[in-house]
Amino acid sequence: MSVVVAGGGTAGHIEPAMNLADALRRRHPDITVTALGTPTGMENTLVPARGYELRHVPRVPLPRRPNLDLVRLPATLRGAVRAAGQVLDDVGADVVVGFGGYVSVPAYLAARRRKLPIVVHEANARPGVANRLGARLTPFVAVTARADDLRGARLIGIPLRRTISTLDRGATRAEARRHFGLEEDRPTLLVFGGSLGARRLNEAATGAAAALRAAGIQVLHSVGREHAESISVPAEPGQAPYVVVPYLERMDLAYAAADVALCRAGAMTCAELAAVGLPAVYVPLPIGNGEQRLNALPVVEAGGGIVVEDSTVSAAWIAENVVPLLGDPARVTAMGAAAAAHGRRDADEALVDLVLEAVASRPAGADHRSADDRSVGEK
Repeated sequence: MSVVVAGGGTAGHIEPAMNLADALRRRHPDITVTALGTPTGMENTLVPARGYELRHVPRVPLPRRPNLDLVRLPATLRGAVRAAGQVLDDVGADVVVGFGGYVSVPAYLAARRRKLPIVVHEANARPGVANRLGARLTPFVAVTARADDLRGARLIGIPLRRTISTLDRGATRAEARRHFGLEEDRPTLLVFGGSLGARRLNEAATGAAAALRAAGIQVLHSVGREHAESISVPAEPGQAPYVVVPYLERMDLAYAAADVALCRAGAMTCAELAAVGLPAVYVPLPIGNGEQRLNALPVVEAGGGIVVEDSTVSAAWIAENVVPLLGDPARVTAMGAAAAAHGRRDADEALVDLVLEAVASRPAGADHRSADDRSVGEK
């Protein structure tokens, strides 16, 4: 079987695609997985690092309002669909699985012309333009949260890395704290804002360092590679450690080391924290269409976290709210249990089942080749 996954641009699209690829290979080691991406996205680093072939298609941004990009879209889209179709033909694709982003629309349209099964996975609570289109072309749609505008979607969660989905935080805690140079018996706050960091979280957390230390709370803070040289919190003898790192290569150990997280609310972050049962203070990114807040609300409503607006979080807010939380072990334990009850650890296997179901739905003897792609985008 040959599977093509489409979801370039950001880690939020790429990571679920790679986790599905790993699950497909675990289930059927002879499956071939090819990833579609653009020449400039993060997939150029992330996909080869996971051991999968990456093929490029032109980037097709979908404008949300009338502008010159909209005028140019038909010609740009036709070229991208032809490029995606060439990849599908080259690898003899049996199914296309899209995760949203710039490359998904060309992949969906090329697959449709070849009468290939299409599977759509939407990670965010508010679906993007690409997946709203893709969901109209197939009955095989999976979501992480309830999405009323994706008709017939199945709620399965987000495929996670096995190091996360199989993590036992309690059993790994001592090892994890040693790994980061943390003390074994102190309450621990994990602060991170994604691979690039988050200026607001960095300023608020480092500003609260004295209050956190005074309460005996140690901190593991991933500031982002762009900020690593400008941010430091000097060690103070006898005080709780405040460990600053540019990036967390081992998120599983970071989750195991922590009692509470302070973070953004990307779909993958929310899914991972819930799955491992780590309570969090979510600070949604205040841009886009509000999807980060929607991503966090289900686990927060289940009792596994707190949401605070970006404009509200500050050193003083952390001192007034996060310090008392970490000083209440019973509350932290209850929130962790609520998060774990909400989380899903098996979404990768559930999505494999959906992909195999889609492939099985294809009529016997169907030819994946297209007659001519020149008319794509003209209708």
